[in-house]
Amino acid sequence: MGNPTGFLKVERQLPEDRCAKDRLIDWQEVHEHMPEEKIKEQASRCMDCGVPFCMSGKSEYAPAVAGCPVNNLIPEWNELVYRGRWKEALQRLHATNNFPEFTGRVCPAPCEGSCVLGINADPVTIKHHEVSIIERGFEEGWVQPNPPKQRTGKTVAVVGSGPAGLAAAAQLNSAGHLVTVYERADRIGGLLMYGIPNMKLQKEIVERRVNIMFEEGVTFVTNTEVGKDISMNRLNEDFDAVVLATGATVPRDLPVEGREANGVYFAMDYLGKNTKSLLDSNHEDGQYISAKGKNVVVIGGGDTGTDCVGTALRHGCNSVVQLEIMPKPADTRQANNPWPEWPKRLLVDYGQEEAIAIQGDDPRQYLVMTKKIEQDANGNVTAVHTVNIEWKKNPEGQMVPHEVPGSEKAYPADLVLLAMGFLGPEGKILDDLGVEKDPRSNAKAEYGEFATSVDGVFACGDARRGQSLIVWAINEGRGAAQQVDHYLMGKSYLPK
Repeated sequence: MGNPTGFLKVERQLPEDRCAKDRLIDWQEVHEHMPEEKIKEQASRCMDCGVPFCMSGKSEYAPAVAGCPVNNLIPEWNELVYRGRWKEALQRLHATNNFPEFTGRVCPAPCEGSCVLGINADPVTIKHHEVSIIERGFEEGWVQPNPPKQRTGKTVAVVGSGPAGLAAAAQLNSAGHLVTVYERADRIGGLLMYGIPNMKLQKEIVERRVNIMFEEGVTFVTNTEVGKDISMNRLNEDFDAVVLATGATVPRDLPVEGREANGVYFAMDYLGKNTKSLLDSNHEDGQYISAKGKNVVVIGGGDTGTDCVGTALRHGCNSVVQLEIMPKPADTRQANNPWPEWPKRLLVDYGQEEAIAIQGDDPRQYLVMTKKIEQDANGNVTAVHTVNIEWKKNPEGQMVPHEVPGSEKAYPADLVLLAMGFLGPEGKILDDLGVEKDPRSNAKAEYGEFATSVDGVFACGDARRGQSLIVWAINEGRGAAQQVDHYLMGKSYLPK
């Protein structure tokens, strides 16, 4: 423990955010920087607990019980930060996490949800220290390409370049295998590139890490859709092993009257096209779905919905509302949500903060169910019709929504964005290979083994577990790499 009384004397503090109104004129990151002495002071709050729950997230309990899925050595690098030993802190951080510059920005920090100090006080700052360590490493030149000293001659194809695919590729390359990553988009990164907007994750941060992996020997192939531009059977023949890391890209649709109206889009289409146009031309090519001057309705209350809110505000929308079918969370932990479970409490994320600054109130409306999408004679969306609901148990004991009579409402809408989550991976690749699926249409592969029903083919990340967190994707990519290495060599020294 760096400072035995730090958690008693120092209050939790995070870096300030840029002014909510000011940041809407650009696509730069929301957060400001914190001085080094303040970071060290915050690191002094870490108690080095006898049982540091922050360090371990268990797959069988996720997401109910919090903790770090990649088993970050949090007390160790917090103490090193407190003592100013940044390079050693970076070494401990990289020991378990290939991409702390990603998780330190966009992970919801389940580690902080299980911090022991969080039982009766504000938890220790972890996420911000993670990104501070890795950025210090880049600034000082400590993060350099480290190619393997020798090659095994074994070849591995990784399908998908999101966090799971990149983690698997990085680990397998470090073991000496020749790794080729296939990505159907024009840029590497998957969800990191086109699913998360710039104000949360600047794309030069992604490209910086991809360039390091390239210099370490990983081959990247873009604009190539496996199953279309190159057959899955071809990969199976040309490579000694294949890792499927395609993500859960099939969005959940909204089966209501008027769904076909012009102006109704899936959130990922909206966010992806926005980022591509921003990177290609700073939006000058017009190849994106603009919310400028429009009344926007976002259906879905999660992180993707928040990203839609923030993006629409930066476009200059007329108004934005976010509809959520679930109840409004409480301000603090409730008795039925004890530590170390993930705390289910009301948070105001960057998108809602910006909407409040512009519109005067939180854009989220809770316990609202969409009934119909109204359109004009030309087929353009004009309104979203809703009804309030209550959640009640049915005779089987399941919680189901019941409409509240007289609560019908119509929200004016020129643009409707569906951000209701994902159902699973696209099925063509799995079908082409004959990979067995689980009941949720994911690739069937046991956690910890990651082997599918087809010899030499492994699956990890959202393609295997369904929609989840970036930190679980990295965990699965690392785990799959270890199993592939063992499959190819008969043993493996790669850590999970």
